[in-house]
Amino acid sequence: MRDLLSWLATSPYATWVNEGGGWPIALTIHAFGMAIVVGFMVVISLRLMGLFRTIPYSTLNYLLPFIWVAIVAQFISGFTLWMTKPAAYLADGMFEVKFTLVIVACIVMAYFHGTIRREAAGWDAAGKVSPRGVKLVGATCLLWIAVTIGGRLTAYLGSLYLQ
Repeated sequence: MRDLLSWLATSPYATWVNEGGGWPIALTIHAFGMAIVVGFMVVISLRLMGLFRTIPYSTLNYLLPFIWVAIVAQFISGFTLWMTKPAAYLADGMFEVKFTLVIVACIVMAYFHGTIRREAAGWDAAGKVSPRGVKLVGATCLLWIAVTIGGRLTAYLGSLYLQ
């Protein structure tokens, strides 16, 4: 395993990221991806919790593909950043917590998005969101907030290990 991690860290791609300007590009994509995911989830959450009453629940479905594209961009850019020091990141406990939260957040969000697709028309007709929808949106938002905090802590606390 150490050989694979060493090879990844010294690959031409990792060298380009470290020395050729790839780091700021990947970090910018990662930040924009996070802004889209968290920003759109906040808009959806606020609507499902009663704000923005002029927006029909069913129109929230239009935001969902943007969120998933942003997650894919985050995955690719995050993998790019990880490749520069894979062994150090794997030794960082905060990185492991953050990555676990990302997986859980994606699973919960996929379930939540399926719920929006199935139930939004009914919510429009009833004029309110089901209790299950409110619980799912709350859980999804809390998880993405935790991912955001975990990412920042990985950057700051991880710097102790990632040198």
